[in-house]
Amino acid sequence: MLKSSTCVTAALTALIASSAIAEGELNLYSSRHYDTDEKLYSDFEEATGITINRIEGKADELIARMEAEGANSPADILLTVDTSRLARAKNAGILQSIDSAVLEERIPANLQDTDNEWFGFSQRGRIIFYDKENVANPPATYADLAKPEYKGQICIRSSSNTYNQTLLASIITHEGPGAAKAWAEGIVANMAREPQGGDTDQLRGIVSGECDIAVSNTYYFARAIRKDVKGVSAEIDAIGWVFPNQDGTGAHMNLSGAGVAANAPNKENAILFLEYLASDSAQQYFSAGNDEFPAVESVELVDSVKSLGEFKADDVNLSEVAKNLPEAQKIFNEVGWK
Repeated sequence: MLKSSTCVTAALTALIASSAIAEGELNLYSSRHYDTDEKLYSDFEEATGITINRIEGKADELIARMEAEGANSPADILLTVDTSRLARAKNAGILQSIDSAVLEERIPANLQDTDNEWFGFSQRGRIIFYDKENVANPPATYADLAKPEYKGQICIRSSSNTYNQTLLASIITHEGPGAAKAWAEGIVANMAREPQGGDTDQLRGIVSGECDIAVSNTYYFARAIRKDVKGVSAEIDAIGWVFPNQDGTGAHMNLSGAGVAANAPNKENAILFLEYLASDSAQQYFSAGNDEFPAVESVELVDSVKSLGEFKADDVNLSEVAKNLPEAQKIFNEVGWK
């Protein structure tokens, strides 16, 4: 279970407050593109007196940039989404191991890199959505999605999508490559259309009638509950959802996380920023601002996320899942998942 404690929260608050007299900078390389993250940054700057300089871009571009910059890189933090990209950054040698009692206490072990090079700060369940009118018996597990009875019904993103790569890597971790390949073959056979668009487009596929079942991260659907999302919100009541594998491993969770850059010129500020992201106030922003599940269990969920209901999450160690990402891509290629 996710951890929290009054003493650690108090210590974190004191730590941030004590740094307010210090001057300094933090160079943040971020692939998160959410307007609501602005409050995260401004609150940190106000509490600490540390100025955040942001470089924003796509994750792969930022990783390549940090590699090219090498020892001269000004980057202090890489903030990005999905375990696959965090693993890619680690394997590229652009992150470093850090020691932080706050992070060890606040962030669950399965959401941390085994070498402490990255930490997860928010989660999104990758779950099953379906047309309530057309699907009387929706899939209860990820394995069910590959059953012949759902042939021609499934909308899902491409194999190049990091969320799908990590999902397949988790299946490899739990069941082995043979079972994972059979599952991927079944999904390809059951697709209603060739993979296209993002997660919201899979939900729109249900509304348009192109498919009866879709796989998407929870925050795309929760966002459509909270505010108007074209092609989804107007028909939100027609869409049901299933948190898969509730009698087994639990629902697969994607991460948004960060690590300290290998050549960080402001290492102490970088660690302080990561510890801030684990605070209750920052964790609440992840939920309230972007409809995500906080990494810290005790943090209150925004209503749109809470309305999805309670569920069992897969607590597999995501560092182990990351090791199977190359095998996942190999399987995708072998089964013709475009």
